[in-house]
Formats: sequence, structure tokens, C-alpha cells
Amino acid sequence: MTDLNDVVAHSADVADLHAPVPTLLLELQSLLGSLTATVTAATDRGRRPFRPSADWPARLGELAYGVYLLADQTGVDVAQAVTATAANLNRQGQQVQASSEAGWPFDPH
Repeated sequence: MTDLNDVVAHSADVADLHAPVPTLLLELQSLLGSLTATVTAATDRGRRPFRPSADWPARLGELAYGVYLLADQTGVDVAQAVTATAANLNRQGQQVQASSEAGWPFDPH
């Protein structure tokens, strides 16, 4: 477990926030939906650039906390899972770059 995993698990214990996985998923869906509605309204449905408001970090933190809480309830180390995902995406990106460079029909020099 990472330090952040431990912080979330401890605070959830103290606040008695543990819930079944379906309930946690519904809460995450609600938090994400609220963020989406905020961005939709702030950008006039994508017509203007998004500028995070003062409460954006706290709201995004609530969503991230929920993901960590879900991970805690299901025995997942989020830091390890994210690191593995990043490594896979990096490898895929390198493969795409290598194949597109090898497939280019003209010598770049």
C-alpha cells in the first residue's frame, strides 16, 4: 500500500465511510456527473475554454478520494495499477511510433 492508500483507508475508518462496491461506484458516478455538469455550464456546452473555478481542486480531490476508497474496498493498490497502466501506454506509444517510422515510404534524410 502507498502512503496515500493508507491515508484514505484510515480516514474512511474514522469517518465510517466504507460501503459496498456498488454504492461506491454510484457515488463516483455522481461525483463525475457533477464535475461534468460544472464544466458543461462553465464552457457553454464546450463553446468556451474551460477555466477551473476555485472549488475545482477540492471537487476533483473528492472524486480521486472515492477512487482510492473503492480501491481500498477491493484490495487494489492504485499507485501500482496506475504505474502499470502508464507503462503499458508508454510501450504502446513507442510501438506505434516505431511502426509508423518503419512504414514511412521515404527516407527522411
